[in-house]
Amino acid sequence: MCGIVGIYLKTKKYEKYLGKFLSGMLDGMATRGPDSAGFAVYTKENKNNFKYSICLNDFKEINFKKKISKFIKKTKITIYADHVILETNEKPSKIIELLKKEIPEVSLVGYGKSINIFKQTGNPKDVVKKFKLSSFSGTHGIGHTRMATESAITTEGSHPYSTSEDECLVHNGSLSNHNNVRRSLIKDGQNFNSENDTEVAAGYISNQISKGEGLEKTLKNSLKDLDGFYTFIAGTKDGFALLRDEIACKPAVVAETKDYVAVASEFQAMAHLPNVNSAKIFEPKPGVVYHW
Repeated sequence: MCGIVGIYLKTKKYEKYLGKFLSGMLDGMATRGPDSAGFAVYTKENKNNFKYSICLNDFKEINFKKKISKFIKKTKITIYADHVILETNEKPSKIIELLKKEIPEVSLVGYGKSINIFKQTGNPKDVVKKFKLSSFSGTHGIGHTRMATESAITTEGSHPYSTSEDECLVHNGSLSNHNNVRRSLIKDGQNFNSENDTEVAAGYISNQISKGEGLEKTLKNSLKDLDGFYTFIAGTKDGFALLRDEIACKPAVVAETKDYVAVASEFQAMAHLPNVNSAKIFEPKPGVVYHW
C-alpha cells in the first residue's frame, strides 16, 4: 500500500502555493506510506539551462562543488539537505557521463528544463520539511508516500522515478512482469538504476515516448504490456496523466475546480485545498487515461 498525489494548476494565481498544496497532500498520505516519500515539482521551462536533480548520498557538498567546478565552469548549485539542483547549459549526455565517471558516489534522480525531483527515506512529514517543499512555486507537481513491497527501503527505491528528460512516474501497486519488461527495455537501450518495478514502468513510458508515441497512447498501451495492479500518475513538463488498471483495486479520487485538478489515493489528502468542497469530485474509471 502506497499513497500517490498530484496537482495541476489551471491558473497562475496559485502557482506560488504549489509547494504548500503538495506538501499538505503528502502529509495526508503519510498513513499509506511511512517508509519514504518523494515529489517532483515542475516550474516554467528554462530555455537556456538544464536542471539536474542529484542526491549526494554520503558525498559532502563542498567536495561535490569542487569536483563539478573542475569540469564545468558556468553552473548554479542550490543545496536542499542532501540533494542539489545543478543548473547548467551542458547537455544531459555530458552530465550523465560526468557523474558516472568522476563522481559515482552521487545519484542523478532526474533532469530537464522544468523538473525538480527530491526523494528520501523516512516519514513523509519529515521528508517534505527536509526539502522545504512548502517554499516551492510551480505549475504542477506529483508525489508519493511508500510502503515498500518490491524492493528495500532506500532512497533509490523511492518514487518518483525519472528515466528521461522532464518525465517522471509515481505508482501505487505492483507489476508481476517487470523483470521480463526490464530485460526487453535494456535490449532496447534503456538504463535502470534499481530493481524497483516502478522504474521499469517509467522506463517503459520513456521508451514509448522516444519512439514517437504520445503520453496518452503510451499509457493505453501499458494496459496490455504491463501486468499487475496499479494506479499511475505520469508527469511531463506540460502536465500529468492518470491511469488505473482495468481491475482498479488501487484507489484514486479526483477533485477538479476552475483553478486546479488534484488527484490522490484518498480524499483526505485534498481536504486542505481551497474550495475543494465545491469541486467536481469523482473516482476515475478503470482502464481510462485522464490527462491534464
